[in-house]
Amino acid sequence: MRYLKNIDPEIYQVIKNEIKRQEDNLELIASENFTSLGVLDATGSVLTNKYAEGYPGRRWYGGCINVDQAEQLAIERAKKLFGAEHVNVQPHSGTQANMAVYFAALKFGDKILAMDLSAGGHLTHGHAHNFSGMYYNVLSYGVNRKSETLDYDKIRELAKRHKPKLIVAGASAYPRKIDFKKFRQIANSVGAYLFVDMAHIAGLVAAGVHPTPVPYADFVTSTTHKTLRGPRGGIVICKKEFARKIDTEIFPGIQGGPLMHVIAAKAVAFREAASVKFRVYQRQIVKNARELAKALALEDFRIISGGTDTHLVLVDLSNKRITGRDASLVLEKAGITVNKNLIPFDKKSASVTSGIRLGTSAVTTRRMKEFHMRKIAKFISEAIESSDDEKKLEEIRKEVLVLTRKSPLYPKLCEDK
Repeated sequence: MRYLKNIDPEIYQVIKNEIKRQEDNLELIASENFTSLGVLDATGSVLTNKYAEGYPGRRWYGGCINVDQAEQLAIERAKKLFGAEHVNVQPHSGTQANMAVYFAALKFGDKILAMDLSAGGHLTHGHAHNFSGMYYNVLSYGVNRKSETLDYDKIRELAKRHKPKLIVAGASAYPRKIDFKKFRQIANSVGAYLFVDMAHIAGLVAAGVHPTPVPYADFVTSTTHKTLRGPRGGIVICKKEFARKIDTEIFPGIQGGPLMHVIAAKAVAFREAASVKFRVYQRQIVKNARELAKALALEDFRIISGGTDTHLVLVDLSNKRITGRDASLVLEKAGITVNKNLIPFDKKSASVTSGIRLGTSAVTTRRMKEFHMRKIAKFISEAIESSDDEKKLEEIRKEVLVLTRKSPLYPKLCEDK
């Protein structure tokens, strides 16, 4: 970035500082990951210069021969990776991918049955201040109070009582495997569409570590970052019968020109996700998450649902006399990045919360294994127990730095020449 350094030293410094933050901290936010250098290259390429409204072979602009090829590669790779009939790779985000599905399948005011935010759902699954909650009549299901896992009998009961037009499966903070076949059966019993938001688990699905929703769902959406480890963006997968409707809802429905540099980076990520190395990586993500949950339980943290089947660990802090919000601030001082999170049946507000959400994708990208998770659990425990001790937090910060410097991410980026 020597050119950037010369023309805009302030932005150059911001980026350099962020590289240092990513290099030095333990990234445990479950929705974040670190891309490969290939994905970074494509995202920062000259493809950002090209307008390409429309679809390959059907653009509004001329000069699209190369970006057509990039988008077609992304489509074909995603179809093969997930066994899909149709894929749209243009959504700028998971939220816009979800919006396209709602607009394609529903009319404003139609009923949706989706996971409650406090039980692990996402904002686009019906939050009152999100478009999904504003435009549709959203009914929520949660988890069993005792097991803290999905109660499929209760979901079936709600579906039969309310007759939704669309049922949403998938979550933002649910650590267990989801039975998509059962969701399909429930949807069939009331004549509803089944829509699966697999944003968090897409990498696990691609690697065969989590059951795939694609054969069961009418629509599947995902982000392309998180476990999939691509650029920030979204995709929509659907049955062939809905292909034209989905494509029309993306463009010209809710988006204009697609981000061709990001689509090329998605193609790179899909190619990487088809490799044996990626499957090994995804298995390690789950091993690490399970070990982290186990190690935290030994430190007297209560783990929601008793463990995890995925990349995600949800931790109840109620017995630690600290809120999720305060815990995230304390851990940041120790060089550990997490996010506050509601837990099932939380009595605290969404801005405070009783829990934190942890994920192992990013630390696994750094080649960390189970024994590292035990160290990380110890760091988390010591930091929370020493929340008012700045000196102790600084000591933990130094130990974290020793660990991260043994597993560098991008050691050659933004070095001073």
